[in-house]
Amino acid sequence: MPKVSINQIHIGSNRRPVNGSKVNELKESIKANGLLNPVTVDQNLNLIAGLHRLTACKLLGLEAIECNIVNYRDADQGRLAEIDENLIRNELEPLERSELWLERDQILERMGLRAKAGDNQHTFKGGAMISPPPKRTMELAKETGYSERTFQHGKQIAKSIHPEVKQMIKGTPLADSPTVLLKIARAGSEERTSAEAAQKALELAQKQGDKQVAAQQAQLIREAKKKQKELQILAFKSAMAEKEAKLALKKVQRQVEQVIEQPKASLAPDVKLGEEWMLGRHLVYCGDTYTSQFRNLLPSDAALAIAPCAAPSWSIATVSSTWHHNYLVDEARVVAVLRSEGQVYEFYRNNQMPFQYELLVNNVYVGIFSHQEISQPQTAINIEGIEGIVNYLINLYTSPNNFVIAPFIGYGEILIACERLGRICFVGDENPQLVSRGMLRWQQWTGKQAQKALSV
Repeated sequence: MPKVSINQIHIGSNRRPVNGSKVNELKESIKANGLLNPVTVDQNLNLIAGLHRLTACKLLGLEAIECNIVNYRDADQGRLAEIDENLIRNELEPLERSELWLERDQILERMGLRAKAGDNQHTFKGGAMISPPPKRTMELAKETGYSERTFQHGKQIAKSIHPEVKQMIKGTPLADSPTVLLKIARAGSEERTSAEAAQKALELAQKQGDKQVAAQQAQLIREAKKKQKELQILAFKSAMAEKEAKLALKKVQRQVEQVIEQPKASLAPDVKLGEEWMLGRHLVYCGDTYTSQFRNLLPSDAALAIAPCAAPSWSIATVSSTWHHNYLVDEARVVAVLRSEGQVYEFYRNNQMPFQYELLVNNVYVGIFSHQEISQPQTAINIEGIEGIVNYLINLYTSPNNFVIAPFIGYGEILIACERLGRICFVGDENPQLVSRGMLRWQQWTGKQAQKALSV
């Protein structure tokens, strides 16, 4: 088998990224046993198969490598062989596999080997016999080893998700979840349909020489695709926030179990009305949170405020059913109000904050308010418990080091979530016992001691 200089082998830009651990394993194997399986290149020395083997040989300092040289008629045939080789590998993530399925489909169509709608197994619509016969979706799916439904969903994922959103997904846990990927692909489906209709109208206008209509349709396409991208980014962020919330809930549950095993890990602070306490970077105020005393403590650029109501779902906190916190929408970019089913509609009628939309999470209604227009997640949210909801909201609407306002302390859910996620919490409550309990939980979580702020 001929040897080829490693520096002469061309690696295409569309190759999958190498896996470092796999390369290291191959290095040790090649060092001990030599290259048992040569790489495959075409007649122009374009790499078809064996990127990890080639990389390992480079790292070993080899100058030449044995190659299996295959002659392909054109670039499409060579790329098709490369895709087929990649699809054999088991370590492909669903997103990577979906992109290869779609590209393979497109290459087969260019080569006349992909059946179109209305074709039977042996003929085109015009009735001409071809050999080999074009492959139908069912046959292509069978070749991949997946069901036709899974194959179709995979191509929808690859075709419909915006390239920039794909880059955001790659390397995250979502890249390994076909169900979530399909939800993201379907986000902004109306906008995608509008863009496709505008594209047809644009092509017709160009054919007819109507420049004004063509310009209008081009603008519609840009706007629709921009909105679709925004909705897919939101779907991605929502899915990531949901996943983070579930992981956080598990961590919180483990921490609670540890606290139960060591109930005297620290002493509860003796809190009195009107006092301010510092918990690391967080500030806690004991008193009415609708008064100027609390409002004067708040930052001017909070990202989120989370406010529960007097509902059993909010732990067992005793919160006043009278709402005096419309000011929150002027203090935070987003205000999330948690209400039970029996209270939600009355609250929306009586409050004066600008309403954006409503989320239903685990039988808790979350009203989202803001002076800015905020897009609503289009997929269902599957999260259990107040801890999960709080973590979801913080992950979705804030970034590390952002400020979060909590006018009711509850069991310290918001405080603990901010501590864990690297946000800064401004929290208060008029009940000293609840404040003391929430601060104790923070102390047990962090192993640190709360400090009373000095009076000025």
